[in-house]
Amino acid sequence: MPITRRNLIVGTGAAAATVQTAPRLGRAQTAGTIRIGVMNDQSGLYSHIGGVNGVAMAQAAANEFNARGFTVEVLRADHQNRPDVGSNIARQWFDRDGVDMILDVPTSSVGLAVAGVAREKDKAYINVGAASSDLTGAQCAPTTVHWVYDTYMLAKSTGGAMVRAGGDTWFFITADYAFGHALERDTTNFVRAAGGKVQGGVRTPFPGTSDFSSFLVQAQASRAKVVGLANAGQDTTNCIKQAAEFGLTRRGTKLAALLMFVDDVHGLGLQTAQGLVMTESFYWDLNDRTRALTQRVRSRLTGNQVPNMVTAGNYSAVLHYLKVVSDMGVQASKVSGTAVVNRMKAMPCDDDAFGPGTIRADGRRLMPAFLFEVKKPEESRGAWDYLKLLQTTPAEEAWRPINEGGCPLVRS
Repeated sequence: MPITRRNLIVGTGAAAATVQTAPRLGRAQTAGTIRIGVMNDQSGLYSHIGGVNGVAMAQAAANEFNARGFTVEVLRADHQNRPDVGSNIARQWFDRDGVDMILDVPTSSVGLAVAGVAREKDKAYINVGAASSDLTGAQCAPTTVHWVYDTYMLAKSTGGAMVRAGGDTWFFITADYAFGHALERDTTNFVRAAGGKVQGGVRTPFPGTSDFSSFLVQAQASRAKVVGLANAGQDTTNCIKQAAEFGLTRRGTKLAALLMFVDDVHGLGLQTAQGLVMTESFYWDLNDRTRALTQRVRSRLTGNQVPNMVTAGNYSAVLHYLKVVSDMGVQASKVSGTAVVNRMKAMPCDDDAFGPGTIRADGRRLMPAFLFEVKKPEESRGAWDYLKLLQTTPAEEAWRPINEGGCPLVRS
């Protein structure tokens, strides 16, 4: 049975965070139970990116792991894209509910806040949904692992490709919080390094912006060849829709959707999204293993959707974490999140979502980056057949060099 908002979320009032509180366990039960808390946006701008499907994919991995000798419980919470809410949930889970690992946590401001709590409590934390490369840079922590993507990887793949194609003048429309700032910063560095120029930009309030018309007018007035969308989710799709309505792209301006998901393409439709380039680390139709995973899990997802790179990341991260718990033993894994993360870094990764890979000393999970172009309607074979591969950046080249991030865990 697929997880839906109706049967998953127990409402606690419009202004309150939605948190699943774990039942109290006896000492013997606690000793043999691993609790994973999936925290993400389940009701707002980013809910379609992870949300309840992110919880479902974590549960699928727990079920597939078929743990012997211990039980795995998956909890969920809606952080509402607010750092204070995310921090409070993390403390409640660690202090009261016996959560052993927190997973996902999109929205970089929330992701960074939860990383601080996990470090304070010495609990394992695998961030999948947030993009800020600071999670493995100056704000890295011995308890944090960063899965799937980050602003450096997105900037290098999508931004770099646009400059090489002739898009050497840029204007940024940036979500005004940690993620948008980091994505604009990292993309700007690649544009300038390639000889390009940033001609301006504007920062939009987050959350709460739905009308981007005035920002698009400023972008048009700049005469930049590329408008870089340093945002995500509904902000990105609203920008693309409104740019089409303004005729911005018909006048020769290119849109660079610096973080976009297959769900966004589905929502826009190929007629509107065709020709956009986007970077993913997972696509359901990429190879035999990704297709096999999709076939196994699709019935669990709302609307018979396919996994995107965040929900696939939840699946992949849970599998690797549980392999480490099994290797260490449940009791040993509960003693120190730092020890768990160190073992995660020492153990090679491999799963059907991302294939083989490793985790660096700074917590970065390495995998290739894939640059896709959205197909024209006549090129698609049917629902969810939306992307064609343009180029692959190998795992060893896709990410920021480990000695350039400023992570204090990295020995020079």
